[in-house]
Amino acid sequence: MSSSIVAREISVAFPIYENSHRSLKKAVLNLTTGGRIGQDAGRHAVVTALDTLSFSIHDGERVGLVGHNGSGKTTLLRTLSGVYAPVSGSLEMRGKVASLLDVSMGLDPDATGFENIYLRGILDGLKPATIRSKVDEIADFSELGEYLNLPVRTYSSGMMLRLAFAISTSVEADILIMDEWLSVGDADFSAKARKRLDVLVGNASILIVATHDPKLISRVCTRRIEMQHGRIVSDAPVEAEPADANDEI
Repeated sequence: MSSSIVAREISVAFPIYENSHRSLKKAVLNLTTGGRIGQDAGRHAVVTALDTLSFSIHDGERVGLVGHNGSGKTTLLRTLSGVYAPVSGSLEMRGKVASLLDVSMGLDPDATGFENIYLRGILDGLKPATIRSKVDEIADFSELGEYLNLPVRTYSSGMMLRLAFAISTSVEADILIMDEWLSVGDADFSAKARKRLDVLVGNASILIVATHDPKLISRVCTRRIEMQHGRIVSDAPVEAEPADANDEI
């Protein structure tokens, strides 16, 4: 079965229930950075983050999302990942989805590295037998050795990112969703991580990546979607540029 994403007039909105000065300030900030303020039936303030978006993405497409901070890019990625549900419209996703929005999200600081491999695998919808088959490979890639037997709270931030990246990129996916291109660890590990990411992207049927880097769009994407204030303002094909041997993807 081919992979696809079809969105028909989807909207995502966040009600603000507090009536404090602080919540009003947040609402005003959301307005200035992209969201639109309205009211729900209970007359609570509502910030509309995505406003009746319609689009379709099919096998082989590499889509770059661009727009100012607060334009709705990350909200759209989280909606496609299943974190947010549209309040209206319909969204059809065909294919296994892997999300690399926040690779460290979901790690339990009190659990060991090995235990977190299982916890994240379960969150990603993997069966225990599948996780067991990946443990050695994830451990080897992370290069954390005996630290995997220790609680994650004892890790440095770099070690935590290594573990999270190794786990997140071990899942094969038809649809790969990313918020910015990942850079992990020191030079040697980053080079290894880039190669792994290249393979993951190459094997995915569909890639959607939000980025502020126009060179990345030209190098990787076949299509560019620009967002402003929760709406799509342009959707056009990308002319691919020849890859520079010195460029890092």
